[in-house]
Amino acid sequence: MKWFKILFWLLYRIWFYVLLALPILVMFPFLIISILKETWYPYFFRMARIWSKIILFGMGFHIKITKDAIPEPHRSYMFVANHTSMTDIMLMLVVIKNPFVFVGKAELAKIPVFGFFYKRTSILVDRNSTKSRQAVFLRAQKRLKQGLSICIFPEGGVPEESILLDEFKDGAFRLAINHKIPIVPLTFPDNKKRFSYTFFSGSPGQMRAHIHSFIKTDTLDIKGTKALNEKTKMIIYNKLINY
Repeated sequence: MKWFKILFWLLYRIWFYVLLALPILVMFPFLIISILKETWYPYFFRMARIWSKIILFGMGFHIKITKDAIPEPHRSYMFVANHTSMTDIMLMLVVIKNPFVFVGKAELAKIPVFGFFYKRTSILVDRNSTKSRQAVFLRAQKRLKQGLSICIFPEGGVPEESILLDEFKDGAFRLAINHKIPIVPLTFPDNKKRFSYTFFSGSPGQMRAHIHSFIKTDTLDIKGTKALNEKTKMIIYNKLINY
């Protein structure tokens, strides 16, 4: 039984990477065209959502979305969620229809095929470089002026599996306050169980996502960053412990 599970997990991981690469290769010409101009990003975003659905459904995940509020079309938001799995990126793309740009760690650009488009469409940050972190604010500002939203996983990486929710970095909240855009907290309770970073683990099944009520920032100044950080974290944490 043990060896059967190990074989299943091995094939399951291989299948994930096949699903990761195959749709990109099929859509490659259209993806290339969509990244030639920044103003064409919404077309790339639509194809990224199709790619994400193929991966999640191909892995046998049944997506269930619940909502306290619905993002308005043509409005910019700051989307934040807990981070436990590689599938967090795909689930965010499936759940949110408003075109958004990820702010993420530069290391992901090294993933074959996926990384080629990731580094050309996302805002990359080297968390060990102060200059890189400062550049994020300028690039995010440019994207927001184009009418896009921003998505950040504020834990700053995937915490150890024993940690339910790690401390949040302040970057997402400073950006939201500076640009007066609402924070949209999301909770992903199942991604760690479905497909964690532990290689021999994971299984098909339900993958839930909850969109919480938005947190307004238009009356806040930069001094309110830490309070906004803590409020957002507690919203996500309380949902995680009550699932």
